[in-house]
Amino acid sequence: MEAWHRWLIPPAIVLSAGGAYGEIYLSVEEAQRVLFPGERLVTAEVMLMPDQVKAIEKASGINVRVKAVQAWKASGGGVFFVDQVLGKHEYITWALGVNGDGTVRGLEILEYRETYGGEVRNARWRAQFVGKKNGDPLKLDRDIKNISGATLSCRHITDGVKRLLATFAVLFGHA
Repeated sequence: MEAWHRWLIPPAIVLSAGGAYGEIYLSVEEAQRVLFPGERLVTAEVMLMPDQVKAIEKASGINVRVKAVQAWKASGGGVFFVDQVLGKHEYITWALGVNGDGTVRGLEILEYRETYGGEVRNARWRAQFVGKKNGDPLKLDRDIKNISGATLSCRHITDGVKRLLATFAVLFGHA
């Protein structure tokens, strides 16, 4: 190998060795069993219409990035959502359980791909959302405590909850 080619090898090795971090905590089915134990869930995936997007954005103050909503209706009247929000650099896949009355039943982190900030998986942090409903302020550092080192993940999950609660209200008629 010529000498000028040798300097290319170490950076290539370093770049390829620094692959993406990712941790899968729950499958969709496992999260469904955690949030809706003993209930039967039926797929209720929806493609949002432009007027629904506007209503959700107006109610939540959060932009709707994806118009396809992954949702399942639970036999007890609630809805199970799977969503993704951006952490700092990578997407966080998470699930939200909403009771039939529009209040948060629970939140689960399914997959976390960031190197830092996985503390959003902490049960105590996630429990702050239980009982929240569409129209509640849900402001980080005011209504929802932040986690040092996970600020963007906390903010984006909080915004995601606000957006999905507004989505629930628009799609299933609960204010």
